[in-house]
Amino acid sequence: MDVNQVLLNTFSADAAVRGAAEQQLTQARETNFSGYLVILVQELANEEAQGSVRAAAGIALKNAFTAREFAQLHESQEKWIQQDPETKKRVKDLTLQALATSTAQAGQAAAQVVASIASIELPREQWPELMPTLVRNVGEGGDHLKQASLTTIGFICESQDADLRSSLIQHSNAILTAVVQGARKEEPNPEVRLAAIYALGDSLEFVESNFKNEGERNYIMQVICEATQAPDSRIQQGAFGCLNRIMALYYELMGFYMEKALFGLTIMGMKSEEEDVAKLAVEFWSTVCEEEIAIEDDNAQIENTDQLREIFHFAAVATKEVVPVLLHLLTKQDEDAGDDEYNISRAAYQCLQLYAQAVGGGVIQPVLAFVEGNLRHEDWHNRDAAVSAFGAIMEGPEEKVISPIVKQALPVIIKMMEDPVIHVKDSTAYALGRITEACSEAIDPNIHLPQLIKSLFEGLISSPKMAGSCCWALMNLAERFSGEIGCQQNPLTPHFNESITRLLQVTERPDADNQLRTAAYEVLNTFVQNAANESLPAVASLSDVIIKRLEDTIPLQTQVVSVEDKITLEEMQTSLCTVLLAIIQRLEKEIAPQADRIMTVLLQILATAGAKSSVPDAVFATVSSLANALEENFATYMEAFSPYLYNALGNQEEPGLCSMAIGLVSDITRSMGPLSQPYCDTFMNYLLNNLRVCFDGDKSTALANQFKPAILQCFGDIAGAIGGHFETYLSVVAQVLQQAAGVSASPDGSYEMFDYVISLREGIMDAWGGIIGAMKTDGKTALLQQYVEPIFSLLNIVWLDQNRSDALMRASMGVIGDLADAFPHGEFQAYYRADWLTQMIKDTRQNREFQARTIETARWAREQVKRQIGGSQGIQQT
Repeated sequence: MDVNQVLLNTFSADAAVRGAAEQQLTQARETNFSGYLVILVQELANEEAQGSVRAAAGIALKNAFTAREFAQLHESQEKWIQQDPETKKRVKDLTLQALATSTAQAGQAAAQVVASIASIELPREQWPELMPTLVRNVGEGGDHLKQASLTTIGFICESQDADLRSSLIQHSNAILTAVVQGARKEEPNPEVRLAAIYALGDSLEFVESNFKNEGERNYIMQVICEATQAPDSRIQQGAFGCLNRIMALYYELMGFYMEKALFGLTIMGMKSEEEDVAKLAVEFWSTVCEEEIAIEDDNAQIENTDQLREIFHFAAVATKEVVPVLLHLLTKQDEDAGDDEYNISRAAYQCLQLYAQAVGGGVIQPVLAFVEGNLRHEDWHNRDAAVSAFGAIMEGPEEKVISPIVKQALPVIIKMMEDPVIHVKDSTAYALGRITEACSEAIDPNIHLPQLIKSLFEGLISSPKMAGSCCWALMNLAERFSGEIGCQQNPLTPHFNESITRLLQVTERPDADNQLRTAAYEVLNTFVQNAANESLPAVASLSDVIIKRLEDTIPLQTQVVSVEDKITLEEMQTSLCTVLLAIIQRLEKEIAPQADRIMTVLLQILATAGAKSSVPDAVFATVSSLANALEENFATYMEAFSPYLYNALGNQEEPGLCSMAIGLVSDITRSMGPLSQPYCDTFMNYLLNNLRVCFDGDKSTALANQFKPAILQCFGDIAGAIGGHFETYLSVVAQVLQQAAGVSASPDGSYEMFDYVISLREGIMDAWGGIIGAMKTDGKTALLQQYVEPIFSLLNIVWLDQNRSDALMRASMGVIGDLADAFPHGEFQAYYRADWLTQMIKDTRQNREFQARTIETARWAREQVKRQIGGSQGIQQT
C-alpha cells in the first residue's frame, strides 16, 4: 500500500475514505505487526514527509499499543512485549529521534508514542534509559527537543494506569530535575516553559518524597510562584493549576507558603484580566475550602486525638480579602453564556458556596453588606450577583444564625421574582431553591408560603430558562411541608389542588420542551407523594388524567419517525408512569377501580416498546406498586403480564431491566401469596439460570454482584409465598446458598467487595428465613435438618467477620429464631449452647446503632434460644 496516502486518508472528511484507510491499517497491523510498526516509525521520523502524514503515523503507532477496552489493551501490550528486541529498539530509537523535529505535529505525536510504550515497559522495569534520556534532552537539547521531551514526561505522568503510576515513584528525581529546569523563569522559550509547568503539574503526585524535603520544596514553590507572574498568561494558568494540585496533595505543608506568598499571589490572580487565569486562581481557594471541609469531616469521625489532622483555617484567615473579590467577580456574568458554560462568575459562585461551608458564619457579614448594597442596583449584573450571593451561603452557617436572616429577607427575595431581567429572575429562583433545600425552617407557612408558591408557579410558566430552578424549589417545599405520615392536612393542602392544575397546564403547553415537561412531572410526582389525606380525592381525580394521557401515547408509537420523536415519547411515558406509581402508592387499595385500565395501558406500552427502551423499567416499577396495592387480586393480570416478566428475567443484555424483574418477582410473590404458585416453576428456572450464566467481558463482576444477592432474597420471597410447595426447589436452592456462603473478601480487598459480601450474606439469610418459615407452615421441617449445620457455619462466619450491616444482623437474628421455633423440642441444642452465638445475639441486642426492629428481632431470637435449650436454667444470661 501507499503508506503516505493511506495515512493522509485517515484524516479525510469523507467517512468512506477514512474508514477504508483505517481498515487498511488494521489489516496491515494484523498481517505483519513488526513490519507495520517499523513502517510507521520510519514515517514518523522522516523529516522529508508532510507534518500531517508524520502525525497520522504517530497516532497509528500509538494506537498499536493502546485501547479503551481492557482485553484489547492487554492483547496490544502483549504483542509489543513479544516483539524481537531489534524491532523494539528501532521503534524506540526512531521515536526518541522524532522528538527533536521542528515539525510540531510530529513532535507531539512522538511524545504520545513514547508515553504509550513507557506505560508498558516502565512497570516491567524495562527501558531504564528513557528517563535519563528525557532529562538530558531538557538540559542539553534544542528548544523543540526540550518542549517535546517535557510534553512526553507530562503524558507519562498523567496516565491513570496504577502500575505505571507506582513505577514512576522511583523516577521522581529525574522527573523533577527535568520539569523544574524547564519551568524556571530563566528559561527564555515560553513554549518550553509552558510544557514544563504542565508536566510539573502532572508529576506532583509522584514526587512526594522530594516535596517533603524542605529544601527541594522551597525551590519547587519558588519556581511555581514565579511562573504565576510570567508574561505569558498560559504559563500563569499552568502555575495556578500546579498550586491547586499542591494544595490538594500537600495541604499540611502549606502554612509557610500561604503566609509568605500564596495569599497575595492568588488574590492578585483572581483579579487578572485574563479570565482563564482568574478562574484558576479562584479554584485555588475552592481547593483550600474543600480540603478544610474534608479535614473537619474526617476529624469529626476520629475519637483518638492523636490521629486528628492539623487544620490551619486558611479560608477563615483570608475571608476579608477573598470574599469581596468573589462577590465582585459574581458581577462579571456573561448574558450570552450557555447554561453549562463555566465562566468566571460561575467559578466565583462555586467558591463562595464552598467558602460558606468552610467558614460558616464568618461569611455572613461581608455577603450581607454586598447584598444590601446591590439588591436594588440599577445594573442588573449587580442585582443578579446580590441574589446569587445570598443563595450561595445557605449551607454552612449554623441554622440558628442564618434562619432569622432568611426569614427577614424572604419577602424581598420573593419580590425579586418580578425583576424585569430574566437572568435575575432565574438566579432568584435558584436562590429560592437553595433556601428551600438548606434553610426551609425559616419559611413561615402562613406568611411566606402563599406568595412563594405563587411566584414559583409564575416563574415556571413565564420562562423555560428558570423552569428547572422553580421545579426544584417546589419539590423542596413539597417534601419540607409534607407533615406527619397519614396526616389529614399539611401546610400545602390549601395550595394542593391549584398546584396540580398548574403543573398539568405546564406539561400541556405546546412550547414546553422535554426538559420542562419532565421537570413538571417530577414536581407533580413529589406533590402526590407528600399529599395529606384531605388531598386524596384530588389524587384520585388525577389518576384519571394520567391514565388518559398514558392511553393517548399508544397511537403516537406509530408516528415516531426520528430519534428525537422516540426520545420525546419515551420520556413522556416514563414521566407519566412515575406519577402513576406515586398515585398508586398514595391511594393504596383505593386504586382498585382503576386497576383494569392501568394494566391494560401498561401492557400496551410493553407490547410496543422497542429494544433498549428505558420505558419498561418505569412500567415494571408501576406494576410493582400495583401488585403491592392489590395483593392477591393482582393474580387477575398475571397471565397477560407474565410473558413480559419472563422476557425481562432472561434478558442479561439489559442488566438494569433484568435486575428490576428479579425484584418484581419478589414483590408479586409476596403480594399474591399461594396464587403465585403456577408461575413459580418458570420463575425458578430463570433465576437459577441467571445464577449459572457465565458472565463474560468487563461487566461480569458488576452483573454478578448486581444479580446474586437479589436472586437469593427472591428465593426466600417465593418460599414465603408458596409454603411447603417450595420443597420441589429446596435441594438445588440449598446447594446454591451453601456455595454463595463460601464467598469472602480478603482483608486488603476493595470496599465494593466488602459491600458485595455483606449483601450476598443478607440475601442468603433472607432466603433461609423464607424457606424455614415455608417448611414450618406446612409441617415439613424434617426436610431442613440436613441444612442446619451449614446455616450455623455461615452464622459463625458472620459473627467472626467485623464487616456487618444492620440488615445482615436482623436477617441473621431472624434465622436463629426461626430455626429454634421450627424445632421446638431442642433437637439442635448443641448449636444453640455455643458461647459465640450467645454473644452474637447479645451484641446485636445492645448495638444502639441498629434499627429498633433489628434489636427487637434479637430479643425475640434470645427468647427462642432459651426455649430451644430448655428454659432459662443454667444458661448464660444475655
